[in-house]
Amino acid sequence: MEWKKEIKILTWIIVVFLFAFFMPLESARFKEAIMATFDLTKWYAQEHVILCLLPAFFIAGVISVFVSQGAVMKYFGAKAKKWVAYTVASVSGTILAVCSCTILPLFSSIHKRGAGLGPAIAFLYSGPAINILAIILTARILGFEMGVARVIGAVVFAIVIGSAMSLIYRKEEKAKREEQINFPDMPEKRPMWQTALHFFTLVLILVFANWGKPGNDVTSGGWYWLWANKWYITSAFGVVLVFSLIYILKLKWQYVLLAAVATAVSAFISPSPLIPMVVGIGAVAVITLFDKREPENKEWTLSTWDFAKQIMPLLAIGVVIAGFLLGSTHDNTAMAGIIPNTWIASFVGGNSVFSNFFASIVGAFMYFATLTEVPILQGLIAAGMGKGPALALLLAGPSLSLPNMLVIRGVMGTQKTIVYVALVVVMATLSGFVFGVLF
Repeated sequence: MEWKKEIKILTWIIVVFLFAFFMPLESARFKEAIMATFDLTKWYAQEHVILCLLPAFFIAGVISVFVSQGAVMKYFGAKAKKWVAYTVASVSGTILAVCSCTILPLFSSIHKRGAGLGPAIAFLYSGPAINILAIILTARILGFEMGVARVIGAVVFAIVIGSAMSLIYRKEEKAKREEQINFPDMPEKRPMWQTALHFFTLVLILVFANWGKPGNDVTSGGWYWLWANKWYITSAFGVVLVFSLIYILKLKWQYVLLAAVATAVSAFISPSPLIPMVVGIGAVAVITLFDKREPENKEWTLSTWDFAKQIMPLLAIGVVIAGFLLGSTHDNTAMAGIIPNTWIASFVGGNSVFSNFFASIVGAFMYFATLTEVPILQGLIAAGMGKGPALALLLAGPSLSLPNMLVIRGVMGTQKTIVYVALVVVMATLSGFVFGVLF
């Protein structure tokens, strides 16, 4: 009704007015929280958007356009071997840039068309838990051990939770297998090895462009060598990408070579690696958008743009909220947020079973848009959150949310949903506790 809309507008006006009226500008903590917000936002823009997020969006676009949904589903449908189905389902998140709500249509479709409950649940959990964007940001910002623990934990969770659900409801699964609908074979436009080459070339460019320095006290070893030569390695994969654009995507070689030369020149004359990365990404976007030979090439960039539109605003909101509430801590910078550190430490500090359980519950019911959990957790850790509860939230949060639970309930019923959520929370609590003891 019209009056409800007007009341909503009036409510927002009152809220904004009251915030402005009572804004505690005289408070030193408030001023520092505002500065922390701008500091964290600037750091993210400088360090993570161009080298990390933009290439990752193009990788997500490859999966969205060049790999058919049917081709992915056939590997973990009801007719697939169990070890194949669970393996593919549990690692599928590494190539799907989705959140806990975006994964739901795919889960619903494969579940209703006859996919086994176990692999479907493994896919449902894995999809948002370990997508390629989150892996890179987690390892880069929260630490290498946290990134590795997140990947291993998410894969193990997917297999264990999927297997447990399949075992608990084995009678229903047996009946479904007898009545299952076979997934039709979906023909691919090009051989899978070509799509894989294009995909993994982009992944390796992303990985080495963001390869972190091993530490100020480390001056030798394999990790240091890779870091010292990362731009030469990135350039080598850039040459492979040129090959892929010409021979796999069938783009005009004159335009691709012109873009490659422009990128190389910018790398030689620019003091920062950000410039050649922008030139290269911009060139690929322009060439594919105006390509008239293959409609998929234009669709690739448009899909990439869709991911950027969906994720970037939410990530920006997450960074701003994290900076204001929890402060900014990076490199040698330390600015406090509006929430006192003692509040955080009292609930999720240390590594007790309660702190891990509390972090798991909060993560399960909160909605984390893709990647927003990373800056929020960075602020929480700086404010006193233990590493164990941080991992517990990472393992429970991205794959679950209240909206997610409501949709899952509509697909597979209340009982299965409660069992699934309980399994995630319990495993996240235990994993966080063990990780906290070890690290």
